[in-house]
Formats: sequence, structure tokens, C-alpha cells
Amino acid sequence: MRTKLLLGAALMALTACSAETAEIDTQAEDTAEMTSSSDSALIAPFDGPYGGVPAFDEVALEDFEPALKAAVEEGLAEIDAIAQNEEKPTFENTIRALEEQGGALDRFGTYYGIWSSNLSTPEFREIETRLIPVFSDYEASIIQNEDLFDRIRTVYQDKAQMRALTEEERRLVEDYYTDFVRSGAALDEKTKTKIADLNERLSELYTQFSQNLLHDEQSYVTYVPEDRLGGLPDDLVDSMAATAEGKGQPGKYAVANTRSSMDPFLTYSDDRALRKEVWETYYNRGDNGDEYDNNALISEILRLRQERTRLQGYGTFADRALEKQVAKTPEAAMDLMMRVWPAAKARVAEEVADMQAVADAEGAEIEIKPWDYRYYAEKVRKDKYDLDNTEVKQYLQLENLREGMFWMAGELYGLTFEGPIDTVPVYHEDVRVWEVYKDGDLQGLWYFDPYARDGKRSGAWMNAYRTQDRLNGETMPIVSNNSNFVKGRPGEPVLISWDDAETLFHEFGHAIHGLLSDVTYPTLAGTAVPRDYVEFPSQVHENWLATPEVLQNYALHVDTGEPIPQELVDKIEKAATFNQGFATTEYLASALIDMKLHTLKDASDIDPDVFERETLEELGMPDELPMRHRTPQFAHIFSGEGYAAGYYAYLWADTFGADAWEAFAEADGGAYDEEVAQRFVENVLSVGNTVDPVEGYSAFRGRDVDVNALMRQRGFPTETDADAPAESVGDQGMNGVGDVD
Repeated sequence: MRTKLLLGAALMALTACSAETAEIDTQAEDTAEMTSSSDSALIAPFDGPYGGVPAFDEVALEDFEPALKAAVEEGLAEIDAIAQNEEKPTFENTIRALEEQGGALDRFGTYYGIWSSNLSTPEFREIETRLIPVFSDYEASIIQNEDLFDRIRTVYQDKAQMRALTEEERRLVEDYYTDFVRSGAALDEKTKTKIADLNERLSELYTQFSQNLLHDEQSYVTYVPEDRLGGLPDDLVDSMAATAEGKGQPGKYAVANTRSSMDPFLTYSDDRALRKEVWETYYNRGDNGDEYDNNALISEILRLRQERTRLQGYGTFADRALEKQVAKTPEAAMDLMMRVWPAAKARVAEEVADMQAVADAEGAEIEIKPWDYRYYAEKVRKDKYDLDNTEVKQYLQLENLREGMFWMAGELYGLTFEGPIDTVPVYHEDVRVWEVYKDGDLQGLWYFDPYARDGKRSGAWMNAYRTQDRLNGETMPIVSNNSNFVKGRPGEPVLISWDDAETLFHEFGHAIHGLLSDVTYPTLAGTAVPRDYVEFPSQVHENWLATPEVLQNYALHVDTGEPIPQELVDKIEKAATFNQGFATTEYLASALIDMKLHTLKDASDIDPDVFERETLEELGMPDELPMRHRTPQFAHIFSGEGYAAGYYAYLWADTFGADAWEAFAEADGGAYDEEVAQRFVENVLSVGNTVDPVEGYSAFRGRDVDVNALMRQRGFPTETDADAPAESVGDQGMNGVGDVD
């Protein structure tokens, strides 16, 4: 991987540095091991077709440690050659050279990330823990390499040289310089050493947090007796049976401790006591008071983040985290969230009133609790909109929708998907691979890993196994989409909910973003854009699911093969803003907790559970629903730093997404208008981080973003002063990759 990608925790959610400076642990006893690992598949150049592909069939767990050490040794030699170059620092011999180095680490990171997220066995988790110091020492050696930083600074401060560069090259130089400064490269040795110590400990804590959460997701399961399956659709019962069988309990019915299992059970189960049990099991992940409890880890993480932030010269962690984002400041992010929060809470009150009326009419004699929300919301949906999600689900076959995504990408961007192919290795039998062509030319590869399994983290996400670049000829991107759909019985189609179908299109939007990248330098390629902008292309792609062209051709009944009837489509459209109070409020509660934790002036003595409870009370959080990610399980912000002080990004990006969708919806050619799609590619999807996101968006839209598009999309009242805020949002700097859970 390129040095730049290691800095700032871009790889594996690590921000690891060590008190040791450039001294990497390469003891004599390790030398032979590292030498023998230099040809390991984990670090060797990708071989085979398509410009080379990952050699998943050659990976062995025992190779990870020696391979990383060998990659580090190679990377240090490359860095040293750049830093000790006696020629005057130039863009070519310093910045471009940094872009070209680190290939072994880049390839190792691809394998490491896949095993950590998809194949995390107890044996691999032990390896993860042992690898932290190796990552830490390597990153420390980069940040603390004064000769290297002096060369970067010289290029950055050379006005004549900077003027002669292209816009993309200038942006790359600025990115390197600011990231080195932000990481402490310009500080004195004592401070850099202290920051390094803090980073190494934080890396250990992030890994432990993730492993604790994975333990609770895998170790807790609710087995449901056959006589308590009332209300559950047949396909859900079948998937619960398959889950139980996969856990060695054939003949039983299991609810796994993941959102994809919990959500449908709470939606349909008539058994309120079981709903409560499943709800509590899921929302207590990381908060069970045992050796896997995350509260103490969170307290230490917050304290160390604050200590490091002050050493780096920032007031709060959030100040530093948002400095390079589109929002720029925590205040701007909070402003947007608090503009939406009152409307979201008001909608929750309306939704709860509707649900309570149904419960009262049924003689339930209950008050709506969090474990009732989904169940009674579904009843209200049926009563108010005559929309039965079980009926809708019969038309949403996973494989048909995948074909629908392919068709959408073809209509909009000229992409075609051919496969699945069997000529490249995969890391699990569930993974399939497609060739991707654009206007007849090979564009990349797309890997698809859709099913849940032990060792795979929950949620849905996109990965780039190799980013596009033009450093030395064309490098073809290789991307993946990963989900956690519950696999049915062999040969039976997998039916998914409307929400899951939107998530499928969302993550595919990230993949398209990576596939359509057209830049020179890998650091700026594909989805390597600000965190509060990266979700925008994926958010907008959710909208194409509901277009008639997709629904009529790919939403086909599982038994009859008939397309979804227009009457049912009309009901879906009518109910499009249904339950937006729940969806927006549970999300915003998590985003607000995240921001408030990371804008604390004193985080030295935080009890996460108490802080969460008291803050939600101050915000007026409705009692009838929880925050989407309770603090002890909030992996977005505590398993690394990718979304720390940045969970607001989904709302920020959705503001762009809602406004961008209106550009398509209003176009003469409708949702598939060629001219609008081309502008979207030219100014958003293909440019990576080579242009300022706000400027790129304005070039696409012809103006700055309008916040009221988001309010309209969610069915909330728009702001009365709506004509002006578009510019103010752009000026404030008003999105992984995309990880939905």
C-alpha cells in the first residue's frame, strides 16, 4: 500500500504509532522468517489475468505475521531511498515516489482486511493482536522520519514548483503535507514519541473492542420453540431453521445476534416476551458486564483520543476529525443535525400514536416499548397504507435484484457485468466474481459476498481490493460488495426486505464509485474522498430501486414470476416516507452521541452508559426507540477512527443525495437521463478526491446543495427560509467505505 494510505488510520482502522522511532522490530531471529516470506501470496504482486488478482487460494494463517514483517522491511527500504535522495526534492522524486512505494503493504492490507472482516476465526484474532505493534512501529517510522517530512515540506513550500503542477498534483501535495502535519510530523521529538505511545495503545483498544463485539454477536443466539413461531413468515422461519442448523442445532429455529436476523423477527413475531428477549440481546452487545464488556475500553479510548488531540494542537477530537471533511467544523455538522432532529422526533410522536391506537384496538393493554416499535409499525403500515411487507418481499429475490443493479449501471453508465466467472480464486465458496466492462472495454472486477456466517462482521460494506490509477499505465480496479443476508435452504431463492434491497443498491453505489474512478494517483482515487461525501454516491443510488424499469423487470414473484403489480408499487410509493421518524431519530441519536462525546472538553472520567442515558434525556429522545448503535456496540466510532466524530456523515451525504436525485427526477429523460448521468460521472463518480467536493457538486448540479431536498425526501416540513441555505451549506463545507448496519 502507499504510505499515504497508512497515515491517519485509513488502513484497517488503525492509527498505530509507537514510542520507537524508525526502529522496526527486525531481530536476528526474525530475519530468516521474513526473507522466506518475501514470496508469500500475502505480499507478492497479484498474478494472473486482469492485471493480476488476489491469490486467495494460497493464503495460510501462519503466513500473516512473517509476511507483514517482510512487507514492512521492504516498505522501509523504499521510504529510506526517498528520504535520503540527495537530489533537490521535487514532485516526481518525492510525492510521486511515495505514491509508487508500498506495494507489498498495500497487498497485505487487502488480505488482512478481508480476513478481519469476513473470516475472523479465534486463531486469526490472536494474530491480529500480535500484528498491532508491527503496524504501530511502521507508522511511527513514517511520521517520525524528519528527512522524509522535510522533502514533502520543501515541495509544498516551493511556490514556483507548485504553480507548474496540475490541479490533481497540487491537491496531492497538499494532502500529503497536511496529513503529515496533522499526525505530528512537525512537533518536537518528545511530543511525537508521546503521540506514538498513545496511538499504539489506541490500536490495541480498537482491536479489543471489535473482538468483544464479534464475540457477543457470535456467542449469543435466541432459540425459538416451534410453538412460539406465531406471526413469522415462512421464509423467515426457513432462514431461522437454516441458521440453527449452521450452528449445529438441526431441527431448531435460531435468531442470530445480528441486525439482519433481529430486525425481521421483531417486525413479525407475535410473541412479545420473545421480542423483548431478542431486542435486549441485540442492544446489549458489548454491555453485559462480563470480560467482553466494552464500557471500560470506551472510557480509555475517549481519554487517550483527547490527550493525543491536545498534543496535536486541537481543542477537541472532533475539531481535528472534521478539519478535512466537507463540513469543516463540528458546529456545522451539529447545525444540520439539529435542524432535522425536531422534525424527526415530532414524526416519532405521530408514529407512536398510530401504533398505540392499533394496540389499544386489539386489546393489547400495553404501552409501546422499543421491542414493540417494529411490530406495531408493520401493523400500521398494513392498516394505513394497505401495504404488507411480507407481500412485498415475495417479489424481492436477491439474485433478481442483483441483475437489476447490473441493468441500472448499464443504462446510466454503460457498464456491463459478465459472469460469474470461475477463473479467479475466492476466499469463501459464497463469493462470486463478475467481469465489468464499460462501453465494451474491460473496466474492472466485482466480487460479491452476500451471506452471513460465523467470523463475518455484521452490516454491509464495499471494499476496494485494488484501486484504479494511471501511475504506470492503467491499473484496473477490483471492488467487492459484502452483505449479511441470511442464506436459505439449498436451491431456494433468498427473499429480502425493501430496506435490505435499498441497502443492496446503496452498497452497489460505492462499488460503482470505485469502478468509474478515472484519476492518476491512487491516494486520490475512487472512494478516497472526505468521509461526509463518500456516502453521497451510494445514498443517491438507493433511489433507482423504486424506478418502474427496475421493478417491472426484476421485482418478480418468487412463485409465479409475475412482475410486482402496479397497485403494490403505488402502495410502496405512498408509504415511502412511512416510519421516517423511527429511521431518522434512531440514526440521529447515535450521530449526536458521537459528536457530543468527541466535543467534550474533558473526557478524563466518562461512564459511557451514564453519558448515553443523560445525553439522550437532554435531547428529548423518545422512550419508544433506542439509538441505532448504542455506545458499547458503536463499532463505527470505537473499532477505529474512520467514523469517529463522523457518524453525522450519513445525514450530510444524504443531503447531497436527496438534492442530486431531484436533478435526475426533474430531467427530461427522467431517472435515466443520459445528460445528467454523464455530468454525475464527470463531476462526482470519476474524479475521486482530485477536486474540492463542493466545487465538484456545484459543477454537477449547477448550484450548491439545497437542504430542503432532504426534508422533502423524508416527508418532513421544509424550512421557510429555504431559498438561501443552499449556499450556506456549501460554504460551511457541507458523505469503508460505506458500512451499513
